[in-house]
Amino acid sequence: MKNQLAKIVDKLNAKPKWMRGWLLDYVLGSTIKFVGTAGVQCKKLTQQESIFVLKNRKKVQNHIGTVHAAATSLVAETASGMVVGMNIPDDKIPVLKTMHIDYTKRSTGNLRAHATISEEQVERLYKEEKGDTVISVTVTDDAGVEPVECQMTWAWVPKIRK
Repeated sequence: MKNQLAKIVDKLNAKPKWMRGWLLDYVLGSTIKFVGTAGVQCKKLTQQESIFVLKNRKKVQNHIGTVHAAATSLVAETASGMVVGMNIPDDKIPVLKTMHIDYTKRSTGNLRAHATISEEQVERLYKEEKGDTVISVTVTDDAGVEPVECQMTWAWVPKIRK
């Protein structure tokens, strides 16, 4: 079953290949302003997985020239939230419940966040009126190192409260 977001992404993916990425980045960045401001880019977005990239540019750097801690958490949150967003029924709202990030190593260059969701998790989104689930997300840098270990717990609630 596809929700409204998944249908929009399908329409964007039907566009010529050269404009797909730009269109998706524009739509996401104008809808989620902080994602657009930071320049988070979508490399892959399906109902099973998402990949988002954040380039190490001046506007997202810290005082030592690496991607700022807040920007690092943003790319992880975006990847995990979008894979939930692609699956959540239209009558529910996704909400980040907890974000646990351990900064374990200094990052090198750009960051890439890869998030996945299981079929069991998707089933729960449809069956349970409200609940939460931990979404698997891995962040790597240009050297292939995981500078952070993340645990993102996403909750869902009905759009209309009873």
